[in-house]
Amino acid sequence: MSDVKEYANIMEYLYNKSLVLHDTAMFHPVLKFYFIDSLAHIDYTLSLLTYTYTSPRNIMSGEYLRWRIDEEKKGDRPHFSRFINWLKEVHPDRFERLPILWQVIYDNETRAGYRSFRIVIDPDQTSPLPAAFFAKVVDEFFNNEFLKSLYSDASLGMLFEEFKREVILTGK
Repeated sequence: MSDVKEYANIMEYLYNKSLVLHDTAMFHPVLKFYFIDSLAHIDYTLSLLTYTYTSPRNIMSGEYLRWRIDEEKKGDRPHFSRFINWLKEVHPDRFERLPILWQVIYDNETRAGYRSFRIVIDPDQTSPLPAAFFAKVVDEFFNNEFLKSLYSDASLGMLFEEFKREVILTGK
C-alpha cells in the first residue's frame, strides 16, 4: 500500500488548485453540479486514505455527499449519466476528452461507481487506487480547456442542451 503521505500530498495538490479565472456561476447548472460533485468524491476518497474514517473532515464530507443524493434528482441532473453515454455514442471524440472519472463512473458499460461515496474503478480490486490516479483526475478537472467547456454557452454546455432537445424532449 502507498504511503498515507502520498495521498495527503495529492489532497494538498487538489486544494492548491484555483478557479479564480472562471465564473462558476456561468457554468451550465448540470455540469457545474457534477463538476463540484466529482471534486467532493475525489476529496472524500483521498480523505479516507489519509485520515481515519471518524475524522471530522470525513464526517463533514460524508454529510455533504448524503445531501447530494437528493440534489442529483432535481431538474435536469438525473439525465447526466444518459448524457455521458449519448456523448460516447454520438460524439465519441468529445467523450474521449472528458475527464477519465466521468468516463468510467457514468459509462453504462463499466463497473466503476461511487461505493459508499468512495471512487471505485474495479469493484474486485481490494487495494486503494494509486495516488497517481488522483493526481491525473485532479489535473483533468482543472484543465483550462475542460473548465471553459463547462459554461452554458460553451461546447459541453451546448452539447448538453442538444442532448436534451434530441433525446429527452423527444423521448428517444
